[in-house]
Amino acid sequence: MTLDDPLIEEAYRVLAERPGFLIRRLHQIHVAMFMEECAEFSITPVQYSVLTALVDRPDLDQVTLGAQIGIDRTTTAGVLARLAERGLIQRRASPVDKRMKLAAITAEGRKLLRRMDKKAQRAHDRTIAPLPKEDRAVFLRYLLHLVDASNGYGRAPLHLP
Repeated sequence: MTLDDPLIEEAYRVLAERPGFLIRRLHQIHVAMFMEECAEFSITPVQYSVLTALVDRPDLDQVTLGAQIGIDRTTTAGVLARLAERGLIQRRASPVDKRMKLAAITAEGRKLLRRMDKKAQRAHDRTIAPLPKEDRAVFLRYLLHLVDASNGYGRAPLHLP
C-alpha cells in the first residue's frame, strides 16, 4: 500500500502524512509484537527497559533511572514497585539521603532478562523487518536523530549515561 494508491481514502491519506500519527501507530504495533513474543514472561516493554538499564548500573536512584529510559518519576516508581513485588529488583533507601530510593536488579531479574533477550530482540527485529536490510540501520539512526534533536520536548527527557 502506498500513499498514491487510489484505494486509500483521503482521510487516511491525510493521517498517513503526519509523522506523529505514524510513530504512534508503529509504537502500538511494536508493543503488540513485544507482548506476543514475550507473553510467557509477563513483562512490559517499559519494565524490560528498566531491568536492562539496571544490569550495568546497580543502585540507581529512581530519578536517574527514569531519566535514562525517558519515563517520568511517577511511572518509574510504579514500574519499580511491580518489579520489586516479583523479586526482579530490590529497592532500598540511599545511605546519603533516606528520602531517595535506590534500585538494583536481583539475580532473578538477571535470569529473567537472559531468558527474554532473544524473544525481545525478535520483537525489535520484527518491527523493522518490512524495511530492506540495507535501510534498517539508517532508519534507526534517523529515529535516534529525531529523539535527540527534540528530546527536551518530552514529558520525561531521555538522559543517556
